[in-house]
Amino acid sequence: MARPRTRWFIHLCLLGAMFGVWPSTSHAQDTLTWLLRDLPPVTIFEGAQKGQGALDQLLPVLRERLPQYRHKVMHVNRARGIQMLRAASLTCDPSLLWTAERAKYVVFSAQAFAAVSNGVTIRRSQQAKMAPFVAQGQFDLQAFLDSHKARIGATAERSYGPLIDEQLKDIGPPTLALHYGNDALGSLLQMQRLGRLEAVLGYWPEIRYHAIQQGINAEDLIFYPIKGSAPYQRTHIGCSDTPQGRQAIARIDQVLRKIPQEQLKQSYASWLDPVMREQYLRDNPSFFQDSPER
Repeated sequence: MARPRTRWFIHLCLLGAMFGVWPSTSHAQDTLTWLLRDLPPVTIFEGAQKGQGALDQLLPVLRERLPQYRHKVMHVNRARGIQMLRAASLTCDPSLLWTAERAKYVVFSAQAFAAVSNGVTIRRSQQAKMAPFVAQGQFDLQAFLDSHKARIGATAERSYGPLIDEQLKDIGPPTLALHYGNDALGSLLQMQRLGRLEAVLGYWPEIRYHAIQQGINAEDLIFYPIKGSAPYQRTHIGCSDTPQGRQAIARIDQVLRKIPQEQLKQSYASWLDPVMREQYLRDNPSFFQDSPER
């Protein structure tokens, strides 16, 4: 004959089976999938400097301070990452620029990171040809696109900031060459080396890093900021706009408020050339206090 305690446990299990509940001492953890791109110097997947990017150092802190989740890391290209963020899953990207289009399906954190804005890189041998589009050290992207006399490379599904995105939105082949691959920027730099592109869009530290990986001498390249573009861009953490994603962002914002930003800022600055580094460290606090969010 079953003892009273045994009968009680059997009864509880039967109730659990009826109502879809099983007695448990803890709640099951949700899995938070982090989407990472190979985006030096923010994230670095391979080589001697693997894992030493600025966001490579932030992600372990986030994982440690969000123990309510199981954390999974997935390496994706930008196009695949955007596709996954559109899905109804708990998926987050730690290195997103805010855009009105993305805000339709992504919920964004407060500012997580500050980066020098995207610009244009040309080959030094093409400097004279590109001179009509350069004034006061800045590249007139709109004039370049309107000329229809040269070609520029960009990574598909990537935001380069509101001004550049607006200028590119109605441009197609052959003026604009979009690359969808996992090593999109490296491939674009090789196309430029072979004379198939005159200019490539991207962050200067990122371009310089990929040039070295491709065996291209960075001294053969010249970088220009885009005329009319802000000097720096806010990077956010973005999650799929679902109830789980919104809850995750609320928790992420709490963590970001408590993380000292100085180490992250210095980590990123170490990748900049000396002149750009000095300017970035000097401007970093005032830019984000004084300028509008978008």
